[in-house]
Amino acid sequence: MLSNPSFSLSTGDIDISLPNVTQQVAKIKGKILDTKTGEAIIGANVLVKGTTNGTITNFDGEYELDAPVGSTLIISYIGYKSIEVKAIAEPQTIKLAEDSETLDEVIVVGYTTQRKESLTGSMSNIKSDKLKDITTPSVENMLNGKVPGVYVAPGSGQPGSNGAVVIRGQATLNGGTSPLWVIDGVIVGSDAGQLNPADIESMTILKDAASTAIYGSQGANGVIIVTTKNARVEKMSINASIKMGISSLNNGNLEVMNGAELYDYYTSFQNANEIAFPRWNADLRNSNFDWWDLATQSGFTQDYNISLQGGNEKIQSYLSLGYYDEEGAVKGYDYSRYNFRFKTSYKPYDWLTIKPSLSGSRRDIEDRQYSVTAMYSMLPWDSPYDENGNLVPHRYSGWVNSQQTNYLYDLQWNYSESTYYEFMGSFDFDVKITDWLTFQSLNNYKYVNSTSHSYADPRSNAGENVNGRLTEWRAEVVRRYTNQKLLINKTFGKHSINGLLAYEFNDYWYKNLDVYGTGFVPGFEILDVVAKPERTKGGISEWAVQSYFTQWKYAYDNKYLGEISLRRDGASNFGDNAKYGNFFSISGGWIISHENWFNVPWIDNLKIRASYGSVGNRPSSLYPQYDLYSVSSSYNENSGALISSIGNKDLTWEKTYTTGIGLDASFLQNRLRLTFDYYLKKTDNILYNVPVTGITGVTRVWRNIGKMKNKGYEIAIRGDIIRTKDWYWGVDLNIGHNSNELRDLYKQKDTNGNYVVKPVIISDGLNIAGTAQRVLEIGYPVDTYYLKDWAGVNPENGAPMWYKDAEGGGKETTSDYTEADYYKCGSASPDLFGGFSTTLTWKNFDLGAVFGYSIGGKIYNYSRQEYDSDGTYTDRNQMKLKSGWSRWEKPGDIATHLVAKYNNQDKGNSASSRYLEDSDYLKLRSLTLGYNFKLPQYGIQNLRIFFNGENLFTITDYSGVDPEIPASDEGAVMGSAGPAVYPSVRKFMFGLNLTF
Repeated sequence: MLSNPSFSLSTGDIDISLPNVTQQVAKIKGKILDTKTGEAIIGANVLVKGTTNGTITNFDGEYELDAPVGSTLIISYIGYKSIEVKAIAEPQTIKLAEDSETLDEVIVVGYTTQRKESLTGSMSNIKSDKLKDITTPSVENMLNGKVPGVYVAPGSGQPGSNGAVVIRGQATLNGGTSPLWVIDGVIVGSDAGQLNPADIESMTILKDAASTAIYGSQGANGVIIVTTKNARVEKMSINASIKMGISSLNNGNLEVMNGAELYDYYTSFQNANEIAFPRWNADLRNSNFDWWDLATQSGFTQDYNISLQGGNEKIQSYLSLGYYDEEGAVKGYDYSRYNFRFKTSYKPYDWLTIKPSLSGSRRDIEDRQYSVTAMYSMLPWDSPYDENGNLVPHRYSGWVNSQQTNYLYDLQWNYSESTYYEFMGSFDFDVKITDWLTFQSLNNYKYVNSTSHSYADPRSNAGENVNGRLTEWRAEVVRRYTNQKLLINKTFGKHSINGLLAYEFNDYWYKNLDVYGTGFVPGFEILDVVAKPERTKGGISEWAVQSYFTQWKYAYDNKYLGEISLRRDGASNFGDNAKYGNFFSISGGWIISHENWFNVPWIDNLKIRASYGSVGNRPSSLYPQYDLYSVSSSYNENSGALISSIGNKDLTWEKTYTTGIGLDASFLQNRLRLTFDYYLKKTDNILYNVPVTGITGVTRVWRNIGKMKNKGYEIAIRGDIIRTKDWYWGVDLNIGHNSNELRDLYKQKDTNGNYVVKPVIISDGLNIAGTAQRVLEIGYPVDTYYLKDWAGVNPENGAPMWYKDAEGGGKETTSDYTEADYYKCGSASPDLFGGFSTTLTWKNFDLGAVFGYSIGGKIYNYSRQEYDSDGTYTDRNQMKLKSGWSRWEKPGDIATHLVAKYNNQDKGNSASSRYLEDSDYLKLRSLTLGYNFKLPQYGIQNLRIFFNGENLFTITDYSGVDPEIPASDEGAVMGSAGPAVYPSVRKFMFGLNLTF
């Protein structure tokens, strides 16, 4: 009863004629009840159709208003289906049915809407009330754990951080894995931009070929369709929401030592007599500066939104305003964002509907953030302050680590700030040609302007060598999108046909300017004052895609369903030999429960689905088809050109062919709902930037070089355990499994001069020297770790051991790191992932909890190479041993950690499977308690107050900060943790929603 209504009124069914002036105006009275319980509905909206005349029901569910007898009343209320009734002179009783999730629900799919019952593809639809259990300005993070088959690597706890989304596994090697985002029918790119979560009505995730092939080359990684809120034909209503709360940082299982613990650790070194710190005495046990406490604080979050919506049959409007502000749990980082959205639907004639819209946002970031790395790495023996409370300079002689810089000294002056503007304007219209043929036109223009400024003072470590540095960065983005389509909707007898014919064009233009200047008097912060223009860079990049496509859906007797789509895409970043690619899908469904012979009373619905089709992918490079030259002034300070890339005019489309089967079922009067999907994705002609000899100065060329396979299954279960007048208890569970396998790769020359496919070593994405590496090898996942395999600690002498291949076969151990062999050590991707939730309501109280989990993946915890180094690193703090860990002290000890030594050179902390850990976890993402007030006497439809806790606990054996590794800066999923992890924050929020 707390969900938002999902009904819609077809504009084609609305009579816009004015009420007959001869109708008798009278006192229209009535009572509105719940169909199921017979209880009065308080605060229901009663509107005279075609007017703004309306009222709401009182505590007894009664209403009274002046209206003509015979006029039409529109009755609506949150959580119930809207209905229309004729006004009569006598009091009447009207019953509203709950708008629960039913098979007749209409959801937005590719380019059209469709009844859920008639779907033949695999997709998941989530209403807004299921998304907003967490407080975030980033829409991606709202999906975490809520959709089977959709893996989300969350953003860090830094305010505004974006997550990375992967749908049904990684299907490419060199391209991006982000899905396509579509907002109100407009393709906006690989992320949702600055969309305000409060504006979202629903999100539909398209996963298989039957649903994504209609997007062709842009749907290779799946599609996320966002529908924002629209106005409805009803009396103007206002909805306001306020959320405020505090956040705190959580360091998970990573605990670094205090001064006493670190001193005792050093004195236990086997060679403690060799310790050569400038300050080395027992007084260090009492030197205990807490760098974590210095940098962290109780962050503060506030989120305000207000929306107005309403109208009549001719015109409806929706306006929303939003403000989000978050002060980071790490000091010095402030994020704020302003949003607005305005949408109008105007129907001047029966055959024409005009739908202009405008949305915009401004994002401001002020960054004086304290160092996340220093929270873990700085020695507790060194304080940033002297005995008088003044900041000590860099490389302070009084520090134990006297070569270290004091970042607080720089933060006296240094900072950066950025401002980001995003505007989208659309002019859409529908022309109803006949009762079965409609022309729709979508036309959108998006403009982004981004600026940033940074200041490095001449007295700071970052500016002292150049006498200060100022940087200015500017960027502009323009995206144009147009889609013109004919929609056919015809029903005759038991046959139903829906089709579309469409043309689409989408282009992108980007321009940036990047300027550095050095040498200035402290305190001046504009480029006019600099003595030297250190760097001047800029660039323009463009791409365009145009498409022709058609889709046809057929249903017979509402039992047998069929669907076919064809699309032809042309992309600017392919050569003339392969400019266009063709994509298709075919799917079908059988609603068994609609058969006359089907008579199983406890099964409400039973449908099977099957699909097959293709989608494509383009290279991440914009101009791989051309030979390109780099022009610079590096030749005798004169401009010159040097070849930078070799083009491939035959480069063609990477294609993924997906086969899927599915089952949808509901039981026991819709108390139990089940969805099951199995899929097989085969990718061919993989696009990859292949290494080549650097004779010409070019080391890589784009080619089509390999094949890949993903297969998996998804399960979603939803059940209503208790469903009575006062009580409701429901649970949701989703499970996703995906396995990846590389099937083919490019050939290389072996020692005999023959071209063969050999394993390719790649990085783990951290861009840190000495971290883990991965391998691309046929028959294995593309995120397979390739490491020297840790064999433990030698119990005789406490030395490290690794495995190597034995001469007679099998493995043997060695304590010489250079002799150890590399082995495949597991994959970063989990075997199972998903979430489960529960909702409990009693009268006006509601309680909800959302959990997330992951089982079977691996994390390479690089941070342990630095903080669990057995004495190798003496310039940074060390982590405490976890429960169950032990250090070798004497012969015969069976230990997890080798003997500790000062300046340890036994390579025990080098990259190996020693630091490869299970990423299994169970996390309570949110816990919410709310109460709804009914206050019709004050004109208030609903007032809800709630308390919410986020990221309350995590159960995991992972020794690092957070087993959910934040996404990279490029929006990619990471499987390795660096030395500075900004974990997700724990939040406690108070909020209220008010509708009147």
